[in-house]
Amino acid sequence: MRLKNVLAVTGLALALAAPTIAQAQDAPMMDKPMEDKAMAEKALMAEDNTKSLAPMVAADGCELHMWPADRMTSLTSGLLGPGLLNSAINAGKDANNKTLLASALDSPSQLDALQELDLRTLLPLTPGPTIIHHETPLERKTMNKVKERRAEPTSKCFSELIVADVFYQKAAIYGRSLRTLFMVRQFGNDQKIDKEYKAWGGNGLSLFPPKEGEDAVAALDELVGVYQANFEEFAKNARTRLAAK
Repeated sequence: MRLKNVLAVTGLALALAAPTIAQAQDAPMMDKPMEDKAMAEKALMAEDNTKSLAPMVAADGCELHMWPADRMTSLTSGLLGPGLLNSAINAGKDANNKTLLASALDSPSQLDALQELDLRTLLPLTPGPTIIHHETPLERKTMNKVKERRAEPTSKCFSELIVADVFYQKAAIYGRSLRTLFMVRQFGNDQKIDKEYKAWGGNGLSLFPPKEGEDAVAALDELVGVYQANFEEFAKNARTRLAAK
């Protein structure tokens, strides 16, 4: 939701700037000193933009490839617990919850949320891998079956971060929570998996799903924050487990 709001504001700013742009196109050609100055300013701006991308550039020739989850699941259960009767009673709620999950945590939003974190510190990675996003989710059923690299091997070392499931649950005893299943795999300079770790991260929710009259935007933003907290929980355990292998 935060990214979409930024895009909306950017679009409005561009629309407001349109008359100014049109006026600039109709203006007479600037003289040579002014033109040289403008070109110098553009060069400085390009240099600044390049610097802003520096954290994405590999320091050691390694790569981290990331894939989002496609599967969104919602399970609402009462005192009767899960079962056919419970599924029938809460089918409408769960269908609506899955739609809300997908709106807050679609593929680009999942990747953006992870990119906001310091992945190089959180995960047991080499000091400076290039981080590469894959917006198309992997087939869930192939998560454990495929043992080779899932992208073309272009680097001497290679890691994968795969999000498998995004799961909302409401239980009568434990309340509301968001759980996320992650997998990290590390390769050397070949197709063999050197280390891998798969586990859930899960944390409670207080705003999602929003009730009628409540702030829906705040509830969806909460999902993104808890999704990030789930990854931080997973990454903490991954550092310990992978260091022991």
